[in-house]
Amino acid sequence: MRWARWIGAVFLLAALLALSGGVWALAYLSTPMGEPAGRVVTVEIPEGEGAAQVARRLEMQGVIDRAWLFTRWMSWQGIQTKVQAGRYDFELPIAPVEVMRILATGRVALVEFTLPEGLTLFESARVIAEAGLGEREALETAFRDPAAIRDLDVGARTLEGYLFPNTYRMSRGLSAEEVARTLVETFRTEVFEPRRQAVAESGFDLGALVTLASLVEKETARADERATVAGVYLNRLRKNMLLQCDPTVIYARIIEGTWDGNIRRKDLSWDHPYNTYVRRGLPPGPIASPGTAAFDAVLHPAETSALFFVSRGDGSHVFSETYAEHRKAVRRYQGGR
Repeated sequence: MRWARWIGAVFLLAALLALSGGVWALAYLSTPMGEPAGRVVTVEIPEGEGAAQVARRLEMQGVIDRAWLFTRWMSWQGIQTKVQAGRYDFELPIAPVEVMRILATGRVALVEFTLPEGLTLFESARVIAEAGLGEREALETAFRDPAAIRDLDVGARTLEGYLFPNTYRMSRGLSAEEVARTLVETFRTEVFEPRRQAVAESGFDLGALVTLASLVEKETARADERATVAGVYLNRLRKNMLLQCDPTVIYARIIEGTWDGNIRRKDLSWDHPYNTYVRRGLPPGPIASPGTAAFDAVLHPAETSALFFVSRGDGSHVFSETYAEHRKAVRRYQGGR
């Protein structure tokens, strides 16, 4: 009987110790830690790193303490096999259980950036790089590869025109190629798919539509003018007239690395594939990424007889049907330029 009482006491003591240990561990897991309050600690978890290494990394950067206990709880909860590589942001103070939840669900830190309408691929690469998502040179290289859009535009030379203007939130761990695919995929879902039938009925291939839309995007930011600008360019194309679009000259200088912010008279006679003062028809490809409004203006242009337009200097334009009318408008608003 004594042995039975002794063994019972041992089991009771073990149970009490286990219970107290469990309570202590639960208290540890649920207690927020880290200071100062509001500080965000960014932790990079490399691919293939084990639970113990992850815990030590978190402890070294002040997100948790007692890495050994954190490791055991990760193992007990089966989380050690679910941790995804990437960059994580932890706002202090934070409880270890919340740290585990973030790691298990792969809530990696996201970078937010906005690409406005009308950016070139070079400008888009700069915006994204400045947001902290990759190197500018690597992004430009990825944007020059047309593979991501070749199934829709077999003649695409780069991804110019298909880096859809939008606000994005992306993981810091993405490669430049993954960023490019995300931008192009957004173009597919936001622009192409909803208008697939209209594109097929337009009489133009997708590359030509995006190119024309990019000209419209660069020529005017006014919603009430886009369809008319598109109508003017379509009228000039039908008559085999030179488009004479200043932004194409600028783009030619940009891709040649000689743009200094000014168009000179000699630029207008410069023989370059993108110079629509010299080459007839559309340029070889888009000169920027148009928004949906510019693309819709090309699909649904205004019915107009105008063949010319000139800026008033306030963002709006004067549209003319004849060259004589156009010259009068130029003299009035451009001082005869």
